[in-house]
Amino acid sequence: MVRKQIRPETGPKSVGPYSMGLLIDNTVYVSGQLPIDATSNLVAEDIVKQTIQTIENMEHILEASGLSLSDVVKTTVYLTDFEDFDKMNQMYAIYFSYPYPARSCIEVSRLPKNAKISIDCVAIAREDMEFEEEDEACEGCCCD
Repeated sequence: MVRKQIRPETGPKSVGPYSMGLLIDNTVYVSGQLPIDATSNLVAEDIVKQTIQTIENMEHILEASGLSLSDVVKTTVYLTDFEDFDKMNQMYAIYFSYPYPARSCIEVSRLPKNAKISIDCVAIAREDMEFEEEDEACEGCCCD
């Protein structure tokens, strides 16, 4: 079984002791992403800008594993206010196309950094892609 931590060179680093992404065989699990920039600062108060940044952060992790948003099969969206649902949906539809990934959307009381949104996802690689197992320890992330 291939098991590899995904550490993108671009985008923010994790804000806790977890992998930003984890490749297991041909499946990539992306941890909940926040609307933060490479310096871990919240990008804006606006849900539109926060949604864009959150999806782009997911995209960085997927690209680091050789995948893209078109490989995503499942997302979970966490919103602190369901009044933001329509605006989030408009931005989401720009990045994902038919057939859309399966999705859950959950309202939560609070998110790290007081963000309004967090999204995690699962992506599956095409059968013709090959991955090498990684045996090095976590370097350059929050655990160091």
